[in-house]
Amino acid sequence: MRNRIALGRVSACLRWSGMGLLLGLAVPIVAAAQTGPAETRVPDRAFFVGAGVSYDWVNFSKQDIFGIGTSNVFRDGTLITTGKAEGPGTVDLDSNSNPAPSVQVGYFQRFGDSDWLWGAKLAYSYVGTSSTAHGILLPQAGAFTVTATGERIPFVGTAVARSYEASVEHQITLAPIVGWSFLERSFVYVGGGPTLSRIQTRVKSLVGFADIRGVPTDVSGAPVDFSDASWVWGGTATIGVTWFLTSSWFLDANYAYSRTSDYTSHYSKPFVNPNGANGLTTGTLVGTSSGNVTIHGITLTINRAF
Repeated sequence: MRNRIALGRVSACLRWSGMGLLLGLAVPIVAAAQTGPAETRVPDRAFFVGAGVSYDWVNFSKQDIFGIGTSNVFRDGTLITTGKAEGPGTVDLDSNSNPAPSVQVGYFQRFGDSDWLWGAKLAYSYVGTSSTAHGILLPQAGAFTVTATGERIPFVGTAVARSYEASVEHQITLAPIVGWSFLERSFVYVGGGPTLSRIQTRVKSLVGFADIRGVPTDVSGAPVDFSDASWVWGGTATIGVTWFLTSSWFLDANYAYSRTSDYTSHYSKPFVNPNGANGLTTGTLVGTSSGNVTIHGITLTINRAF
């Protein structure tokens, strides 16, 4: 009888222990089912705006220059000679780097329920970077004609400038992108598209010299400054990564390589030299310079998604 009671108590204990074990296993399973997989912070689609800073390495490359000078020499109000000289030259500019403020707006959207997405970014950066070369020499060759006799006398000379400067002021880029989302809070992307850059060039303190019958002569007189600016199209390629702090705020870091198309700056100014070697000298100084600009930029922005 006692053995039966003992066996009953053991059986009851085993039943209660088994139920406890099942309940212990069921609780985390139910909790895991309620929690589910980690929620992604990358929205399925969003417009965004952002602001930050970029660091740009700018290469201005070689600048090709061409100059033309014309002159008329008067003595006692009478035109005695006319002349013209021209010639090409080159200027090598150093690369330069600079931090710059940057802003961007854009949009992205997933391809269906996949981790792949597409979108586009429109970005603006005030590059504000320049490079200057000093002591510019532009060889010239030409001739002047004596109006009284028609005699044509050849000569050579040099246009001398204190400095030549090229700068990139503003840059706007539009880049369609394709990306891939990972780690539930980030995506990487690549893209490319057109750029529009504001390029300015300056020539400072230019004087036209000529060797007239072997004598170095200041033809144009006082130094003259020139400048020109234009918007230049180009292209860019970019690669970047985002990191979502929340579903509405994210960091964007990217590298971009940009290159402008070849541009040409135009210069033209009249001059008057009352102290010319042969009398009052008037004329024009006309020229062009051409080149292109490449930019390597690393940009970090903080963005708000909507």
